[in-house]
Amino acid sequence: MAKQILDLCALVSTKGRKSSSVGKLASAKMACAIVAFCFATAIAASAQTFNVVYNFDNGPNDPHDNSTVQGRDGYMYSTTPQVWSGQSGDVFKIDPAGAMDELYAFDGTDGGYVAGGLSLALDGNFYGATVNGGSTGFGTLYKITPGAAVTTLYTFTNGADGAYPSSPPIQGLDGNFYGNAASCAALPPGNECIPFSTDGAVYKLTAAGAFSVLHTFTGLDGSNPLGPLVQGTDGYLYGTTLDGGANGVGTIFKISTRGDFTLLYTLDGTHGAHPLPGGLIQGYDGDFYGIASEGGSAGAGLLFKITSGGKLAIVDDFAGTGCSDAVGGVVQATDGNFYGTCVSGLIFRVTPAGAFTNLAGIGGSPQTAMIQHTNGILYGDNAIGGSADRGYFFSMNVGLAPFVTFLPAARSVGSVVEILGQGFTGATSVSFNGTPAVFTAESDTYLTATVPAGATTGSITVAEPGGTLTSNKIFRVIPQAFSISPTSGPSGTTVVITGDSFTGATEVVFACGEKAIFTVDSDTQITATVPAAAMTGAISVVTPGGNVGSPIFTVTP
Repeated sequence: MAKQILDLCALVSTKGRKSSSVGKLASAKMACAIVAFCFATAIAASAQTFNVVYNFDNGPNDPHDNSTVQGRDGYMYSTTPQVWSGQSGDVFKIDPAGAMDELYAFDGTDGGYVAGGLSLALDGNFYGATVNGGSTGFGTLYKITPGAAVTTLYTFTNGADGAYPSSPPIQGLDGNFYGNAASCAALPPGNECIPFSTDGAVYKLTAAGAFSVLHTFTGLDGSNPLGPLVQGTDGYLYGTTLDGGANGVGTIFKISTRGDFTLLYTLDGTHGAHPLPGGLIQGYDGDFYGIASEGGSAGAGLLFKITSGGKLAIVDDFAGTGCSDAVGGVVQATDGNFYGTCVSGLIFRVTPAGAFTNLAGIGGSPQTAMIQHTNGILYGDNAIGGSADRGYFFSMNVGLAPFVTFLPAARSVGSVVEILGQGFTGATSVSFNGTPAVFTAESDTYLTATVPAGATTGSITVAEPGGTLTSNKIFRVIPQAFSISPTSGPSGTTVVITGDSFTGATEVVFACGEKAIFTVDSDTQITATVPAAAMTGAISVVTPGGNVGSPIFTVTP
């Protein structure tokens, strides 16, 4: 028999906090936890192969509720809380072949219960959060280098900043870091909940280390934001809360990097309940996708999508699929399909049209979102089972080809982009949607490239001896507006806007939302006519790569 699962979000003390469905979630997960661990180390069907890559034992163990990220060196980096061994948690790295190194072990004073996983930043370092520990006991934010040097960036105070952060901060396009601090729902079993006046918070941490609160939840707009944030192509940060809202079963929200908060959707059970630590992802279609661990027609949970404007649709209801408590979230792979795991012990695929396929029954209690490595294979972990019954790291090969990925998601001409992949030694060219770029192969798994003049929004490709690799997502070339001529005039005036990356522009908008008639003369020039109701202010140019504001145009009588 496998051990009972120690679930990050379900098995919590409810002392001092509002009641929720935590007890129901705990019962469901404990039932799954005692399923016998019984499967072969490889399951092959229809060109799909499952393998146990590494068994957690005397080092890192008990992996759950964490996010895994690929580093510049091709290794995958993540965390484990090490509850079963009585330790405070650690950071580890593992390569696709299963070679694992424990990078850093926390001791409680620098943080504890390290269950959230990591995010990769542009400096090549990894950023994470500890649920508790630190000088206050309420959790920390930290940075760890690939060489295992750890720096504590912030210690939570249990005030307006919240406490018990359970997911890593992400780096926004502005270079700052953004994340959630939850409340008692993030605490591991056996920890006494110390209540505070808020229901969680969204925070900002600058690259220089300055911390600020962007929003504090009140319960009506959500409670206990557990999963990581995701920055959409519109620049807003999107996230979910476990509880709260008008129905008490969670909410979906967006917030600007300035702190402008919008409640997008209040879950109602029918359309899902209690989205857990997996968070949201932005799909290739621009909508946001996430998992509700409960709700739907049979209470088994569901996969939903929601637009940036708050229109929600059920992609697939898990009733009758054998999937229950899919708490880890999903990844959209290069074939366009969504892949995830269920605590009930399986790996699944859902097409964008909602067709569900059970790919493998793996027993145990998988609770994390899988990652698609640039070698094309999916990787994840299981919280229990394996040779030492302390969890294991696995691969799921569904026959997808290698690719490249990049960060950040968007940049302007002349900026440097970091590209991750494999086989870069001997690479012969890098192109941005077909426009050649200057690049440097830093290693076989990491290169840098400069966004070339004339580049347009689209895929990044890398030509190398083994063939040409294409990016798994679209790179957005952000436009720039350098000057306008003239700088003033009445309505009807023809204004020439000079900049770059104007190809495909869809709108030219004067102050107060007045849209202009315009012509894209070239990638570097737009001619627009001042509309009748225009007012003094910047002129906004809207393109597939983003929006840009020009210098101020003064409207005269």
